[in-house]
Formats: sequence, structure tokens, C-alpha cells
Amino acid sequence: LSVSELNIVKADFSLQERVYCDNCKTSIFDYHRSCTKCSFDLCLICCRELRSGQLVGGAEPIELEFVWQGRGYLHAEKAIEKVEQIESNAGAKPEVHEWSRSGWHSHSNGSIPCPKVNDKCNHGFLELRSILGQHFISELVCKGKELLQAYKIQNVFKPSDSFCSCLGLDRNTDVRNSNMRKAASRDNLADNYLYCPKAVDLQDKDLKHFQWHWEKGEPVIVSNVLECTSGLSWEPLVMWRALRHKTSASKRGQHLDVETLDCLDWCEGGINIHQFFTGYTEGRMDWLGWPQILKLKDWPPSNLFEEQLPRHFVEFISSLPFKEYTDPLIGALNLSVKLPDDCLKPDMGPKSYIAYGFPPELGRGDSVTKIHCDMSDAVNVLTHIAEVKLNSKQLTAIEKLKQKHFEQDRRELFGDDHGGETNTDMLTNSSSIINALDNQNSVQVMEHEGGLCDLKEVDHFHQSGYNEIATAKEDGLLCELEEVKEEIKLENGLLFGGDASEGALWDIFRRQDVSKLQEYLKKHFREFRHVHCCPLKQVIHPIHDQTFYLTMEHKRKLKEEYGIEPWTFIQKLGDAVFIPAGCPHQVRNLKSCIKVALDFVSPENVGECFRLTEEFRTLPINHKSTEDKLESIEDKLKVWQTNFLDLILVFICFSICDKASLVLLLVFNGFGN
Repeated sequence: LSVSELNIVKADFSLQERVYCDNCKTSIFDYHRSCTKCSFDLCLICCRELRSGQLVGGAEPIELEFVWQGRGYLHAEKAIEKVEQIESNAGAKPEVHEWSRSGWHSHSNGSIPCPKVNDKCNHGFLELRSILGQHFISELVCKGKELLQAYKIQNVFKPSDSFCSCLGLDRNTDVRNSNMRKAASRDNLADNYLYCPKAVDLQDKDLKHFQWHWEKGEPVIVSNVLECTSGLSWEPLVMWRALRHKTSASKRGQHLDVETLDCLDWCEGGINIHQFFTGYTEGRMDWLGWPQILKLKDWPPSNLFEEQLPRHFVEFISSLPFKEYTDPLIGALNLSVKLPDDCLKPDMGPKSYIAYGFPPELGRGDSVTKIHCDMSDAVNVLTHIAEVKLNSKQLTAIEKLKQKHFEQDRRELFGDDHGGETNTDMLTNSSSIINALDNQNSVQVMEHEGGLCDLKEVDHFHQSGYNEIATAKEDGLLCELEEVKEEIKLENGLLFGGDASEGALWDIFRRQDVSKLQEYLKKHFREFRHVHCCPLKQVIHPIHDQTFYLTMEHKRKLKEEYGIEPWTFIQKLGDAVFIPAGCPHQVRNLKSCIKVALDFVSPENVGECFRLTEEFRTLPINHKSTEDKLESIEDKLKVWQTNFLDLILVFICFSICDKASLVLLLVFNGFGN
């Protein structure tokens, strides 16, 4: 049929109802196919795949189980023989198709039958429907063209590579008093520094500087953002009292117990909120004296943050720099605010992340957010930190358990069942220790006989208190000890400066390095543990599974084997970290931390959002990562489509770079056609 002959039915949905594809679980924005006899809905991408005979979206459920082997197994004791508990996590949640994909295909004329067979429906017809109305898009395109003709937009300003003074930085540059922070040691020197202005010094012209880096997919760190606020306290008990004050007396009881995640066995549990916050400042130990690292889950719920903590909400929003992008209400370049008022908004936050943390890398049970990739841009502000001191008795207990963990890993992850003396044993037993850094944050290098060491694998990072002892080796390749000292000084001097405001260690990978990162994780996945401390046996998607955290040793091996490294930096109190969509990242708390994050959608990264949407829709339907993200991502991606006129005005006023403009216009034209 020609377009003029089409009579597309308007879907009967409430504006407050989220519509999603029953096959791939991706949100449906406008056009889709819906069964005439039942409630089955299918997105247009799945329709095209069905007609081509290759239905990729909504893969069949997977089974990925982690067996509970007893509490003692968490600390290298013998696993119990009888299986008492099986945890399905990180790859699967209990959800399956209520219908079969087997034999489901389109008819010869291109029409698609409903796959359901029940009392209401027996392969009914899927007809084309529209949520916004048949003429919504065409009318929007016409208005956009009229505006373009009326204002005759000139070529937008695109800064040259010499626009930013950051490119002049080299190894001899002192960046302590500049707006840059060294975060990597790649051969491309200009790529090693991140733009890091101070919030109090920001001026209107700095927006262009921010955009210059942001358009390249680089993170940005803005320091001291809390100095731009009223000074409201982010102490955990202050937040708790504020939340209790907003809760009626009849409902207070439900806020006394909260859900937490234990970073040792990666399992959820309940705890009294006052007990949690006591541990936040004083620490908690498990039954063997190992630090119990807890992460508070969704407190307060992100969709209720503004309602339950209104003063903290205002305080957080006022702290955000570059409000053209980050303002959740009127940000001119925040496309998520362009959704019509009467439609269901995606949950963009803010959301709090509250967790314990310790400076040394424990190797097991660290306070980490594992490698993952957000589907939209985000800004993360560190609002509070608390340092927990460990006494000598606790440190001794930790050291003994770490040795047991190491021996267990050697047996289970690396297949050494004989307990013979390895290169690691020889290095660990060596008596010559060289102090490489200062006392509080020192890294000591164990010296091999003759003053030479082997660098292929740093088998073990063995901490004593806040000291990290690195034993290093390299098969057949000896290196001067001084070179090793210098390399470790560089890496750790980059990270740990002894600043009392340091809170969290970030690793953010470049988009162009994602494929190599995935190759490394697929190659080494058996060297990692996850739920119940079980070794990983399967990888669905290296990034989206969220089952990996790269230690310092793994990051070293990654660079050695694949030539890539992340931007690595410390987030200090008051730092706002901007993370571009599509950049895999991981975080480890060095102290107990309260962070507050907000999602936004920038014009520069819309193309990356589309790419990620396609990745997520091809995951198994019960994959953990599809649980929350796919429900709202289509709303985020299509915000510019519903208010294209606003974007045209944005281009006029703010002169977005050519690349971002082109992406938006081309993709919009594709949908219009």
C-alpha cells in the first residue's frame, strides 16, 4: 500500500502505561505490531528480523547457577558435600517466554502471526499500530523543515584540535595547578589527561571546553562541587532522620530494615538501618574477623529521592556543573527533559550509592561496582566519606585469611593441586623488601635473589595494613628492580596521594578499547569469582554480565597482552565524575562512601545509546542486565524525536558540533521515512 492508502490503528494505551516488546523486552515508543485477539506486542526491529529469518532479539533464557558450598568456603575452607542452596544470579532471573519461538516466522506476504496459542488467541494477526497517531511524525518533520528554512542555520563552530591547551601536556608537565588530571600512561600522551576544572572557577566559556572533551567520549571530573551549595550535611544519620521526618508515624517501621549486598558472597540480605550506618563509620567484621563490606541497595528508592529527601535533592541539583546537560528539569542539552508532560518519564534519578570501603585491595570481598556499561550518560558526585581504622589484631586476621584465599585460588582457578613451591612462594619468602612509597600508602616490592625480578604475572598483592606488597615476575625476561620500583611508584603515586579527601578508585575504559577488553575477559574469565565466591564457569556478555572486577594485576596483564588501559583516578570528596554512555567502568571504594548519581542524555552520545540498545535487546530475556534498563531506554532515546523543534533551537543557541548534529538529523530522518 502507498502511504496515502494506509489507515493505521491508534493503539489504546494509557499515557502512564509503559509499552514494551513481548519478544525482546525493549520499550516501544510509537509504531509497533499488536495482536488483534490478545495483548501481544512486537517492536518493528523484531518484525524485520522475523521477515529476514534471523530473529536475534529476545534470545532464549539461559541457566547460570552458583552453588552455595557452605559459609566456610568463602574463606577457603572445604566445601560442604551436600548442596543446600543454589543462587541464580548475574546471568539469569526466573523469567521465560509464555510461548514458543520455534517455527515462528512471517507469512509469504510479510504479515506476522501471533506466536501465542491459548483460549483467547490462536496465532492471531499482528496489525500495525501507532501510539502517537498516524500523522504525529510527519507533522513534526514539516515543522522542523519550516524552522530550518526560516532561520537559515549557518555552519556550526567546530573547534580545531589546537582549541584545547590540554594537548600540550607531556611527562614533564606539572598538572597540580592546572585543570588536568593524569589518569593513564598510554603512548598517545594527549589521551592520558582528563579535563578536571574546579567548580568554583567555571565560567560560561568553559562549556565549550567541556564539550570539546565530551564529544570525544572522554570522562570529565569537576572538583569541589559541594562548595557551590548551601552546605547541607550528607552525614548518613542526617539523611536517615530527614527520611524518617518525611515518613508518617504509621509507616516508619518499614524503613528500619533495609536490603544490602554483601561484597564477599555477592548475595542480598537484610539489616537494621541504624546497624548499617554504625558499620559505615565503625566497620563490621564477619565470624572470622574479615571486613564485612556491605552496599545499601536502592535507599531511598531512586524514583522517590526527590519526594523523600527534598532538601538533599535540591542540594544535589545545585551542586551539578554544566547544567545545560545535567539539569533534570530544564537542561537545554539534556534530551531526557524533552519528553511530553503527559507521558511516562524514565527514571533518571538521582540515586544514592552508599557502601563501606577500605584502602587496601583485599582481593576478595572488596567494596566494588563491577565492570558495566550504562546506557545513558551519567554524573556521579561523592558527597560523604568515612574512614574506618583497623587495629593490629584485625590486620593480623586479615593477613592470615588472605593467604588462605590465595592458596584456594591457586588450586581452583589456576589448577595447582600439588601445593608445590611456585615462583610466587619463592618471591613471598624472599627476605629483601624494598620500601617503594611512604608508610601509609606504600607499595613494597619483594626482591628476587640477585636484585632482579620477573614481571609476567604479579601473582599476589599482599597487603599489611595499608601497605601493598607486590611480588612480580616475567617468564624468561629479567628486568632491573629500579625500573619495577619506578613503574609501581608511577601507578600508585597516580592513585594514592595520601589525601584525606580520597574516596573511590575509578577505572573508565575508552569506547575504542571495548572489543579488546571483552577479549581479555573471555580469555581469563575462569580467574574470577562471583556469587558465593564460586569460580565463573560461563560468560554471556563480558560487560553486561557485571561479574568482573579487574584488580591492579589484571589491569597490568590487560595492558601487557592487549595494549590497553583505562583512565584510572581517585574520586575525592566533592568530585563530580561525568561518564559518557558506552564507556565500561568499575569502581572500588577506598573508604565508606555516599555517592549520588544522575542520568542524562546528551546529543553527542545519542548514537552510542542506540548501539547499546541493540546490544541489550539481543541478551537472553532473563539476563540480569535487561531487568531495569530496557524498560526506559527507548524513552531516553526518542526524547529528541518528540520535540524536534526544541533541538533545532538548541543547535541555534549552543552550536553543537557537526558530528552530533549529523547523528541526530540522520537518525531522525530514518524514523521519519
